[in-house]
Amino acid sequence: MSLSLVGIISIQAYYINDSVKNEKERFKYNVVTVLNNVSNTIEENEFEQFFAEYLSLDKEKKSDEDAVSQLLIYRKNNSTKETLIYKSNVLEENYKLSSSLFDIGLDSLDISNIIGNSSTEIYSDLESPEKDLKSPITNIIRSGTIDEAQKLSFKKNFKEVFKRKPIHKRVSQEEIRQLLTERLKKYGINIDFEFAIYSNDLATKVKSDNFENIKNSTFSVPIFYDENNQSLYKLLVNFPDDRKFILSTIIGMILLSIIFTSIIILAYTSALYQLIKQRKISEIKSDFINNMTHEFKTPIATINLALDAIRNPKIIDDKEKVLRYLTMIKEENKRMHAQVENVLRISKLEKNELNISKDRVNLHDLIEDAITHVELIVEDRQGYIKTFLEAEKSSILANETHFTNVIVNILDNAIKYSPDAPKIEVYTENVGTNVFLKIKDHGSGMSKAAAKKVFEKFYREHTGNIHNVKGHGLGLAYVKRIVEDHQGHVSVETEKDKGSTFIIRLPLIS
Repeated sequence: MSLSLVGIISIQAYYINDSVKNEKERFKYNVVTVLNNVSNTIEENEFEQFFAEYLSLDKEKKSDEDAVSQLLIYRKNNSTKETLIYKSNVLEENYKLSSSLFDIGLDSLDISNIIGNSSTEIYSDLESPEKDLKSPITNIIRSGTIDEAQKLSFKKNFKEVFKRKPIHKRVSQEEIRQLLTERLKKYGINIDFEFAIYSNDLATKVKSDNFENIKNSTFSVPIFYDENNQSLYKLLVNFPDDRKFILSTIIGMILLSIIFTSIIILAYTSALYQLIKQRKISEIKSDFINNMTHEFKTPIATINLALDAIRNPKIIDDKEKVLRYLTMIKEENKRMHAQVENVLRISKLEKNELNISKDRVNLHDLIEDAITHVELIVEDRQGYIKTFLEAEKSSILANETHFTNVIVNILDNAIKYSPDAPKIEVYTENVGTNVFLKIKDHGSGMSKAAAKKVFEKFYREHTGNIHNVKGHGLGLAYVKRIVEDHQGHVSVETEKDKGSTFIIRLPLIS
């Protein structure tokens, strides 16, 4: 399951990374396409503007020299008896124009103007082209400028001359921004951008205010080619929010991937948690059964021995011994009954079926009452219980029976987990509007791991197969539930082989 989960996450990460790369490449391709388009448009707009201006300067043009070329084609079709005559005249006029017309720093500008006319005539039964031609079948005459040739000639001269013109006079920031905005929107790129025109890696006057030439995130294309198809300028564009834009295109896929992967991780974690919990419950169950077995084994054995003794003819007539054995049977039976009551009491607490009514009681009185339940056992083991009841205020809202049982349980734990003579101190003190009860022993103590779980139901510190301390792991769970039901808090401070201190905090009542 772990390997599969790692594999799924790795595959998701790979595809997301691959998608991001593809989006970056698509973004780069679209931007470069737009830049080339804008570069070409700016050049075409500049050329068309000045070519139109040039065509409108007929009055200022004065021809320096003319060159005329003529083309004559004579072709006869013997099958149809028709003759085709094609004539074409081309006039090339050369001019010297003032450079002031185009705002460039030269004395004059040489321009060629090409004018031409052509005709196509078809005759029937024509003997010779020199014969008088009066009745052609078809006569097509065309005249005027030869636009393409004229444009190409002008364009080459234009590029050669205008490369000397300052870049800020050839194009404006507003024109570049408008063209970039329009073209980028067509490709769905609606984010802020900064641009500039650089010449030999140096910035020109044509640039936006916040442009920074960052190599890894700046796109560039040549602009304003000269007559040799080379360019001294580059149009540069960068996008401050390009990463956000690229991620926004695949954010839906990323979110879905994260959500589904998280669901898988949660399900996997939950499954692991349940497995560990079930294993833990199984261990607790086994431990509880072992402890309960030992708890009942001794009383049952004692009762059986007592019954066998009473059945002995020599003892049955001895009333004193019979009474002694009956007392033992009763005590052991009471002990087993108490164990069953503890289990049932915890079960009722879990189901909130235990009715706990509270009255105003004095904590010190409850402590004294609880001590009387265990003082004979302590004295029998040559130990002591010392009280330091220093709380000036000790009135609490509590159930007398249950809270007495709480104190008895803690005292009983202190006695059971004291290998030598039990030495126990009981303290009370006031802190703000609370009263603190501390029960300290000098017994075997607990490990830090055990201290964290000591209030859990059925938990007992693992001691292997040694059951030298009687119990079933329900006493402190009962303590915690009762204290919390009294709006209090219980905790333990302990150290292995140095004893434990149980601390109960309860709210005072006025």
